[in-house]
Amino acid sequence: MAIIPFDDRDGEIWLDGEFVPWRDAKVHILTHGLHYGSCIFEGERVYDHEIFKSKEHTDRLFKSAELLSLDVPFSKAEIEAAKVETARRAGFKDAYVRPVIWRGAGSMGVSAPESGIRCAVAVWEWPSFFPPELVENGIRMEISRWRRPGPQSAPCTAKAAGLYIICTLAKEEAEAKGLQDALMYDIEGNLAEATGAHIFFVKDGEIHTPALGNFIEGITRATAIELANARGITVHERQIKPEELGTFEQCFLTGSAAEVMPVGEIAEHKYNVGEITRQMREDYLKLVRRQLVLEKDLPPRVAVS
Repeated sequence: MAIIPFDDRDGEIWLDGEFVPWRDAKVHILTHGLHYGSCIFEGERVYDHEIFKSKEHTDRLFKSAELLSLDVPFSKAEIEAAKVETARRAGFKDAYVRPVIWRGAGSMGVSAPESGIRCAVAVWEWPSFFPPELVENGIRMEISRWRRPGPQSAPCTAKAAGLYIICTLAKEEAEAKGLQDALMYDIEGNLAEATGAHIFFVKDGEIHTPALGNFIEGITRATAIELANARGITVHERQIKPEELGTFEQCFLTGSAAEVMPVGEIAEHKYNVGEITRQMREDYLKLVRRQLVLEKDLPPRVAVS
């Protein structure tokens, strides 16, 4: 299937407070965010005309803005409203939402306080991140040569565009070998995450996942932990060493794009797509479509129609 270029589509994009035709939503070549990575974003999903965990994503967007010293010219409420209206105008039942904030072209140079802050929201139709046929046996991953930076070397808990270059390199290197993704270690050599999703393991009926600290807090990650707790499954958030990879029985990824995706192998380590992994995926897909309600009160969905 041919891919439609992202700069040549129908529809509208919310840009700096106004809706503009999709093809006219452009920035100058000397935009600071393009040259120096001063850009943050979120990835969200619309299910059945509702944005899942919209408020949590907006909160994280503003947290990233604070970490990068970006003075957002719109309030959280205005960004929420922009997301809703952009999704409504797009009209898709299921879609992907991309709010993005970056330093503009007002001035150039490493330090550019007068560059100006730009904001946009785009919505497009997007199916499963990984091909559905990979669910049964899980995706195949390698261990990346790239490591996530630590808090002493980068704002590693921000969802910042510049931090994703090593993710791009890691994923492209994996795909060139016929694999689907890569596992990245943190700066200390512990397991961290995949290139765009968090990672979970199953052993003896319990779930283990890398502790937060050297990478971004995941909204889907937190949802998966809530789902596991609702099932009475113990979740251990801890440092996980590379030598433990061969001791786990199951593995899965979580993310707004990836949703809950089984993993069949990481390098030489093989995993079963077992009962807990299947249950986590089933529960998540039911939750996002309101076919499952957790005992814990969840924030209301944001309807776009």
